[in-house]
Amino acid sequence: MSVVIQFQWVDGADTALGLPCYETVGAAGADLRANLERQEPVVLVPGARALVSTGLRLAIPQGFEVQVRPRSGLALKHGVTLANTPGTIDSDYRGPLGVILINLGQDSFTVTHGMRIAQMVVAPVVQAQMQAVTDLDETARGAGGFGSTGL
Repeated sequence: MSVVIQFQWVDGADTALGLPCYETVGAAGADLRANLERQEPVVLVPGARALVSTGLRLAIPQGFEVQVRPRSGLALKHGVTLANTPGTIDSDYRGPLGVILINLGQDSFTVTHGMRIAQMVVAPVVQAQMQAVTDLDETARGAGGFGSTGL
């Protein structure tokens, strides 16, 4: 299935960084890059979070969303991930695309201009009909949760 996501650069963005792209043929996520104002690095001390600009706005077709997800290498090597993961971008949003990075590591981490900071995955959306009922159907699992099925 092919879906077209349209992008527009925000004023002052470094267009030389290019649009998000898939790094391999089988990649599900297209990499998002930090597009920093005046190309000044952002330092995340342990426990800190920051909204990092991608320099982009986007238009997603109705019936789809874009999920913003962490990059596994940043998480494993540096403890840097997303504060809201996955982040959801709705098809009717047209504002700037920012990534909320958080440093869960033990050392400060520097986000540099052009660094790959997250990935975006395009996914179909199904909107459910919400319905209040007096009883729910029974299942073998029932109300068991939070580790009730074992480790």
